[in-house]
Amino acid sequence: MTKIDGGKTRVAAAVSVVAVLGVVAACGSNDGGPGVSGDTASKVDITRSAAGDITAHGGAKRLAGDQTQAIADSIQRSKAKNVILIIGDGTANQELTLARDYQWGAGGQIPGIDQLPLSGDYTTYALDKNTKKPDYTTDSAASGSAWATGTKTYNGAVGVDVNGKAQRSILEIAKANGRKTGNVTTTELQDATPAVQVAHVAQRKCYGPVATKEKCASDALENGGLGSITEQLLAARADVTLGGGFKTFQEVAGAGQYAGKTLEVQAKERGYQMVRSGEELDAVKDAGQDKPLLGVFADGNLPRLWGKATATKEGGKEPAVTCSPNPEFAATPKLETMTKKAIDLLGGDKGFFLQVESGSVDKANHDADPCGQIGETVQLSEAVTAALDFAKKDKDTLVIVTGDHAHTSQIVETGSVTPGLTRTLNTKDGGLLTVNYGTSLDPGEEQHTGGQVRIAAYGPGAANVVGVTDQTDPFFYITDVLGLDRAKK
Repeated sequence: MTKIDGGKTRVAAAVSVVAVLGVVAACGSNDGGPGVSGDTASKVDITRSAAGDITAHGGAKRLAGDQTQAIADSIQRSKAKNVILIIGDGTANQELTLARDYQWGAGGQIPGIDQLPLSGDYTTYALDKNTKKPDYTTDSAASGSAWATGTKTYNGAVGVDVNGKAQRSILEIAKANGRKTGNVTTTELQDATPAVQVAHVAQRKCYGPVATKEKCASDALENGGLGSITEQLLAARADVTLGGGFKTFQEVAGAGQYAGKTLEVQAKERGYQMVRSGEELDAVKDAGQDKPLLGVFADGNLPRLWGKATATKEGGKEPAVTCSPNPEFAATPKLETMTKKAIDLLGGDKGFFLQVESGSVDKANHDADPCGQIGETVQLSEAVTAALDFAKKDKDTLVIVTGDHAHTSQIVETGSVTPGLTRTLNTKDGGLLTVNYGTSLDPGEEQHTGGQVRIAAYGPGAANVVGVTDQTDPFFYITDVLGLDRAKK
């Protein structure tokens, strides 16, 4: 059993897999040829689609044969130069299954996501702020704070513990250790998941100076705090930051060096190169601490890739629908494009830590919108594929893919009478698939659920995701895999 950080966090999965598979014999040497360092994982067949006709004997099986050696070959050394952490907000197994069944077929595979060779589950509970006891259904702020800082906290908290004390994030520690850093999302840059890597506030809605004075006054610059999420984002100075939330950049700082100036002006005076379109993003050739990249492509969240098909109380009686593109997406940069650009700009001798989020799987789930939800899972798949393609060539990059919490969508029998809201879809297989949202009868009010969430990985240190771990574990093994000094300022 491997002990990390004084035994506070234990990751047993890697050792148990090694014991079972005899990995030392399989990939313990460094004789893989120039630049390979014993990494044979890129030669492993990681296809996970059905073998053939799913009505025939053996046609639905996904494994090409015994996987013992293949899994052994996928367990690589435990140090990496780069880590790419990819989050599907509100994406647990039921969301992945829904997307797979609709877009790729029941026997198909989700590109990238299903190809990750090592996987497990992690627990996601938060803490009650008052009692300090478990809160079994987390929100994105508490869950994101857990993996970003290694510390459980209360729902709504961003980068602080249950007592309100700031906790350093992976991104902050990586930067202090001389690594390049990136933060990419399809939501507002101030939203919980991107915020946990760059900010420390008592309440997740403290996007700018206005909300901060009202909702978490002690964090306001005027009161000696670190400032709003956006102000802290600018101070954190990641090398690459891409997402939405331009509206908040129009707010005016109330104190500090940039008092009386908008946050957009502040960003430019701090040396950020700000881009507002996909075309401008394409034109960026480099980004670093002398001119970090800040791409803000929408006033709020980025538009969803696919149009809405909201579930209803009478959804079981309505005709099945086929999802279609969202015309509002237009020229919005896709998550895949932003991910590729971030990797390109961050790559180099220093090594990097990059967090990427497909954030509106969650938001469409709240809206009881299966088409919007599946489209954003398609975006997640494309981003994972881009990261995996890079990692397989680079051979020094750990890719981790997970969700932050479970959600409400469930696949139910078509034609059945169920409580909640439903919508039936026409699938890739030519069948009918009915989705139920049962935590509210009002679209926009669907709630998170408390299930554990899948986590999967490829590359050096990937074995740490195997088995059941906790949401705080990634903080420790990511910083260890990167060889970071967690105390370095």
